[in-house]
Amino acid sequence: MLALLGLAMVVVFTYLIMSKRLSPIVALTVVPIVFAIIGGFGGTTGKMILDGLKVVAPSAALLLFAILFFGLMIDSGLFDPLIRKILKKVNGDPVKIAIGTALLSLTVALDGDGTTTYMITCAAMLPLYKRIGMNPMVLATVAMLALGIMSGMSPWGGPATRAIAVLGIDASEYFIPLLPTMAGGAAWVVFTAYLLGRAERKRIGSVHLQSGGGECYIEAILGDTPYKRPKLVWVNLLLVIGVMVALVMGLAHSAVLFLIGFVLALMINYPQLDIQKERILAHSGNAMTVVLLVFAAGVFAGIFSGTKMVDALAQSLVDMIPPSWGHLFPLVVAVTSMPLTFVLSNDAYYFGVVPILAIAAAAYGISPVEIARASI
Repeated sequence: MLALLGLAMVVVFTYLIMSKRLSPIVALTVVPIVFAIIGGFGGTTGKMILDGLKVVAPSAALLLFAILFFGLMIDSGLFDPLIRKILKKVNGDPVKIAIGTALLSLTVALDGDGTTTYMITCAAMLPLYKRIGMNPMVLATVAMLALGIMSGMSPWGGPATRAIAVLGIDASEYFIPLLPTMAGGAAWVVFTAYLLGRAERKRIGSVHLQSGGGECYIEAILGDTPYKRPKLVWVNLLLVIGVMVALVMGLAHSAVLFLIGFVLALMINYPQLDIQKERILAHSGNAMTVVLLVFAAGVFAGIFSGTKMVDALAQSLVDMIPPSWGHLFPLVVAVTSMPLTFVLSNDAYYFGVVPILAIAAAAYGISPVEIARASI
């Protein structure tokens, strides 16, 4: 009965998300509460919710401070010298322009926000694409590939955020072993950009631009704002490097490191209290949406595991899999995640399917963090 109840909950949740009848935050909260009451767990629902919130609280803190930290770095103009150099170097060569698009996208995508990545990358590169006649689909393809690597795999990005939150795993434990994979993925994005750029070069050739011809749109993108701090570029760079090195070395919990990094960035770049408040408010929209989603996931995960629905579903799945296939479970998750995340939304897959897979994998001695990496 628990397995059927859990399956019904996942189906209803998926339907409401996919049909856009409810927002993910509302569905993650309301649906499990309703099914907990239907299953006779009304008296313990509050405790299960609280337990789930405790599990995801560190992930929520990590996301909040990571988004604010990288948002401040973009505000201060940390990446401006790199963007300016890329735009000046590419000139009118389609290969260089495509590779420059890849490098720019990979850099900007560090903040985990797709909107910011596309806005900056497209605003910087699209005028150049139009000017020499390059296919804008190259820009879209390269930017999306870069975002999939940097934002998709980083613990403060969308898919990883969901997997970490719903499985209650440590972000550093998930992230650090993935760094070589991310480096390989980034190299592949650059190589793909090279191939696409070479095809465009064959089609339209190289267009020589006047040395000062691109300055107008470069300055339009990188022009001074009240929040740019060009004199503090090296200080900010050292701060980012320091945070990332400490993260890789595991000197403290990732949420603590980004909290310290955010506070230092705020004090160094914007010592005036009114500007500090303004910058926090400017990025609070993106940060709060993600944090609320994580806490809602805590409600879903707390009830899903507290009622043992997920255990019953996972046991049913294990019963259908031959024991000799157990060691292949992460590979199965990795392969099936591609079509499933295409057919389902990220919320439906990571909050509804991945917990079942993780519990089933545990029967074969496979840890949840391996399932999280495989699903990403």
